[in-house]
Amino acid sequence: MSKPVDVPQQDQSQPGDEYKMQPEPEIIRYDYKGSGKLKDKVALITGGDSGIGRSAAVHFAREGASLAIVYLEEKEDALETKKLVEKEGQECLIIAGDLKEESFCTEVIDRVLEKFGKLDVLVNNAAMQFPTGEVEDISSEQFRKTFQTNLYPYFYIVKKALEHLKEDSVIINTTSVTAYRGSSHLLDYSSTKGAIVSFTRSLSKMLVDRKIRVNAVAPGPIWTPLIPSTFDDVSEFGKKVPMGRPGQPSEVGPAYVFLAGKDSSYITGQVIHINGGEIIGS
Repeated sequence: MSKPVDVPQQDQSQPGDEYKMQPEPEIIRYDYKGSGKLKDKVALITGGDSGIGRSAAVHFAREGASLAIVYLEEKEDALETKKLVEKEGQECLIIAGDLKEESFCTEVIDRVLEKFGKLDVLVNNAAMQFPTGEVEDISSEQFRKTFQTNLYPYFYIVKKALEHLKEDSVIINTTSVTAYRGSSHLLDYSSTKGAIVSFTRSLSKMLVDRKIRVNAVAPGPIWTPLIPSTFDDVSEFGKKVPMGRPGQPSEVGPAYVFLAGKDSSYITGQVIHINGGEIIGS
């Protein structure tokens, strides 16, 4: 699939549906060859129904992992992800619910253990955003909801998962380029993503003696359902980065494979930047 520079104007409501997007995102390259890097592993991905989460799920499956994915209400997308994972010869458990609720996060881990008997890789990925150009237009409720959606579940899920994660387990958190360069229209969202960077670094230090690695991925402008469901105008999306185009989920998923497997065995507390050429400080 070619990497489009232009995307047509389109609009959705949050959380957005991948099957409605034009063009539909590329999830995995047709020539991506798995090599058993995650054979017999069990991975849980929040927000795994579409976009970057779906890409990570399908890449994991091609590398031999069984999957559990969590979604809010996008059932058609979740079923498609399940189909794609099963096409790779792996099992996929889909779980619907609101990650803002700590009790649901606990239920998620319980269901994964009930289904698979173990958990090896945890990917905290689910997020939402509300583009707003002025501080005065950000309501306290919006600010609170953004943190409760984007940050709190990372803590809830990790805390419960640690009852079952063993030596050589891996936690991968999705942050964003906005955590590093800021955003004039995503104050609350970029703030949560900055917090996720600190959460990743601090958690990695807390768990290093348990031999559990914790890293993150910081995507730039990637063509996912979050974009047409939150921005009024997507025609210029991704054009301001040096590469001059939006990225595809297929260009992000392999980073999760790298961090989940043994190739990154000497890496913890770090962030991989996939942003089309933006050079940012640490």
